[in-house]
Amino acid sequence: MRRLILFALGWGLAWAGSVRAGVPADTIRAQGTWGQVRLDARYRYELVDETGKETARASTLRLRVGYGTPAFEGFRAYAEVEGLKAVGADRYNSLRNGRTQYATVADPEKAELNQLWLEANLIPRTRLRVGRQRITYDNHRFIGNVGWRQLEQTYDAVALTSRPLPGLTIDGAYLWRVQNVLSQRQRLAAPLLHLAYTGWRVARVVAYGYWIGYEEAASAARSVQTYGIRLEGSRPLTDRLALRYTGEYAYQMDYRDNPNDFAVQYAHGLLGLTVRQQGWVVSATGALELFTSDDGVAFSTPLATLHAFQGWADRFLSTPPQGLRDLYVSLSVRRGRVQATGVYHDFASDDGDVAYGRELDLVAGYVLTPNLSLLVKYAAYEARAWSVDVQKYWLMMTFSF
Repeated sequence: MRRLILFALGWGLAWAGSVRAGVPADTIRAQGTWGQVRLDARYRYELVDETGKETARASTLRLRVGYGTPAFEGFRAYAEVEGLKAVGADRYNSLRNGRTQYATVADPEKAELNQLWLEANLIPRTRLRVGRQRITYDNHRFIGNVGWRQLEQTYDAVALTSRPLPGLTIDGAYLWRVQNVLSQRQRLAAPLLHLAYTGWRVARVVAYGYWIGYEEAASAARSVQTYGIRLEGSRPLTDRLALRYTGEYAYQMDYRDNPNDFAVQYAHGLLGLTVRQQGWVVSATGALELFTSDDGVAFSTPLATLHAFQGWADRFLSTPPQGLRDLYVSLSVRRGRVQATGVYHDFASDDGDVAYGRELDLVAGYVLTPNLSLLVKYAAYEARAWSVDVQKYWLMMTFSF
């Protein structure tokens, strides 16, 4: 594995040099009848200053390399490995290294098989994929790959995607194992059904049902069944101004061997405006996300990309027993290859109206080339009645082809 990683890194650097010399980027991608090779290298420095813990400093390099076969008689296959190594500061709690005196940076040094699947395209507009694979739906709120962390979350599953009618997409899957961002595998029995319709001009309409059952007794309390509907769309108000909107509602109950008996709800409403003027794109958003609770059990999303929601400080990776209300506003500015975003959150409980805390999140990204990008990011959580104060800083560079 180590030799493979070093080989792929050296190959990627050599290829980057050829790009600078004027060789077209598609030279490597276009493998003709031999398939396609993919490479992704991501360096990140993360600093976490958390009350009650020693300051964490993590300097890590993630390398991911994959190969996809060309299609043959309607079949194709893909294999991908990834590995993570500390290349400088490694004073942090990865949740697997035992360094609990430090604040958490959930990026353990591991090498793993990230994807290995076989795909069949034998029926028009229908794809069947079997094996370890990346599965994401909508905005990753319920089913995601946790792409922010250095090691990705993937699933051992059979997944079907079909487009039987114009505008209608049907996604169905059965998951029997999840490999999470700590490179730990948990057994599941999880059918998923996701329907999306784009034929309505007003909004994209999604209906879904997720039955997530954990096979190990220690995780039985995480087993839930969730049913929901989501609408999202945008409408032009003028030539330069557009209205964006999202509405989502979900109902959740205990499932399989979950020892708790509960029924809880989720709601998310968002309104935004986007202005385009002389090369600038400015977007402002206001939203409310709500998780209710029932007798101390709150709405949960065990397979979500959790970092993307409730603040980047990761104080709410699990919903507090009294539920959660997240009132947030954001402002994003983009011009050319540069984009910057700021988000402010006000967190409170659903039951009892307890003020949990506030958070400010900032991020700026710059795309140097189609294959190379830089990002700086900051999160500051101010605790009131939940968790403790924390500040996080990130510097990241990503190279991929």
